[in-house]
This record gives sequence, structure tokens and C-alpha cells, in this order.
Amino acid sequence: MAHVLFICTGNTCRSPMAEAILRHIDIPDVKVKSAGIFASQGGPASAYTSQVLKEEGISINHQSAQLNEELIQWATHILVMTNGHKHAILSHFPNAMGKVFLIKEFAYDGKQEDIIDPFGGTLQQYKETYNELHGSIKKIAEVLKDSNQDKQR
Repeated sequence: MAHVLFICTGNTCRSPMAEAILRHIDIPDVKVKSAGIFASQGGPASAYTSQVLKEEGISINHQSAQLNEELIQWATHILVMTNGHKHAILSHFPNAMGKVFLIKEFAYDGKQEDIIDPFGGTLQQYKETYNELHGSIKKIAEVLKDSNQDKQR
């Protein structure tokens, strides 16, 4: 079973969007959560995040969460938006080494590229972030499905 944890800064825009997209794909034996490095507990997803997902037919029921040791232990894959997130996690949680990847690094075989933060931006910027995440997460879903099939053989 894979446990995918998406991480961004405040857990209100990118990581809840990524979580909702992967959850919507609905891969058997894959659980998904999200958290933020500097998140407050229990806040909603941003209005534009919710609006973009709704327009795409993806439901979201989100409460922000602060990254902690329990989530690090739960996760088999920790997928982050930026190199800054990756370095922050590894400096605070060295036991996460080997399971922390940039989203694009995991999706596109080592690609070192950040996902732009739309926080405070326009609806169009949120739509662009959605499109960027959606393409990457479709690739991630393929990797996870292949991994599940390998384990079942």
C-alpha cells in the first residue's frame, strides 16, 4: 500500500489541490493526505483552489494540517512543490531521506522543477497551477499503478 503525502507551505493551495486530484483518480491501495510546512491547523482550502477543483468536477473536503513526525512516518512517498520544501523537510526530519521528492522529480524521472505558488494570485494563476499539477499527478498515478501491479504479481 502506498501512502502519498503532498507538501506545500500553508496547505491551502497547491498541496490540497494535488491531494484532491490524486484522490479523484482513485487508485486502489493508494492513500493520500496533504500538509504544510508552515500551516495552521484546520483551515479551509483557498477559495480559488476550491473553485478550480469544482469547475474540474473534483470534490474537496479539506482542513489544513501542519507537517509533523506522525505524517512523516505514515508516508511512503512525500511529494513536495519546491526544492525549498524538500530541504526544509530533510533538515527537520532526516528520517524522511529516500522518500521525499519534488512532484516533477517523481513524475518525470528526476526533473528538478518547482510548482509555482498561486497564493494571492488570480483565478487564472490557480488554473495554471491546477493544469501543471494535473499533468504531473497523472504521471505519478501511472507510476503508482505500475508499482501496485508489480506487487500483486
